[in-house]
Amino acid sequence: MSQMSANINIMIKAARRAGRSLMRDFGEVENLQVSTKGPGDFVSKADLKAEEILKEELMEARPNYGWLAEESKEIAGDDPTRRWIVDPLDGTTNFLHGLPHWAISIALEHKGEIVAAVVFNPAGEELFAAEKGAGAWMNDRRLRVSGRRDMIQMIFATGLPFAGRSDLPETLADLARILPGCAGVRRWGAASLDLAYTAAGRYDGFWERNLKPWDMAAGLLLVKEAGGLIDSMEKGSNPIDDGTVIAANEQVFDRFCKLVRND
Repeated sequence: MSQMSANINIMIKAARRAGRSLMRDFGEVENLQVSTKGPGDFVSKADLKAEEILKEELMEARPNYGWLAEESKEIAGDDPTRRWIVDPLDGTTNFLHGLPHWAISIALEHKGEIVAAVVFNPAGEELFAAEKGAGAWMNDRRLRVSGRRDMIQMIFATGLPFAGRSDLPETLADLARILPGCAGVRRWGAASLDLAYTAAGRYDGFWERNLKPWDMAAGLLLVKEAGGLIDSMEKGSNPIDDGTVIAANEQVFDRFCKLVRND
């Protein structure tokens, strides 16, 4: 990225340090596969350790900012207009199974709007970053959403409910509407990377329900700064408040929203 702000530099440094810690633990995951107890606990510890690193780096650099993260208590912060929104390990199940598709997600929110974002996949050595008004990047490459116009050539991403979650019928209905008209739907198990891949034009769009702010905060800005459009399932709501998101390129966005919402 050219002309990075101090905040983005802080975020990248924090993500890389947490990434090194997680990669050491990821190297141990295979040794745990034979154990009937332990892998889940082990991953929880890896997750908590990564969050501690991120908190230390980010809050030391900006002690007056607020803090919202998956594994720890929310902190209001002396500056009520700014807060970090952090997921130390998005894709925990992938991590646990030795699948190299998981990420650290860090967003900076200012007055209710995401202004800086980092999504880092250490296993793939891909660091996605964006700042409001300055574009989105992967490593040193500028990102643009896909330019495809014809839905039959497009690949979309989503999440699938697991372990008895109540949104299974809705998701199956979504798939029944979307699958017949596109080139495929992928479920890779990390919403931050789904959004990053949409920003990079690898996916043509993404939708999901029941997300937490830290699952999507950074990814939303990546998509916007790469030229994509974002909305929640409830038209005009803020995805972070609503917990749902629809993202796609401009060419297909309206058609895709109609399909997902069943308008």
